[in-house]
Amino acid sequence: MPICPQRRISKTRGRKRRTHYKITVPGLNVCPNCGEVVQSHCVCANCGFYDGKKVKNVKEKEEKEDK
Repeated sequence: MPICPQRRISKTRGRKRRTHYKITVPGLNVCPNCGEVVQSHCVCANCGFYDGKKVKNVKEKEEKEDK
């Protein structure tokens, strides 16, 4: 049995086969604690809350003053 294919697969036929391969948008929700948009089932990066409980400590961002 040869290694190479019997017939060449056309560009259209190959592309038709791949039509269902597409990127899906992740589910996004609003954080009930701070109102930031967060990916579902993930800890909020802004406030550190998940499911109404504080899960991780988040450092406050310090504003730099230009002098």
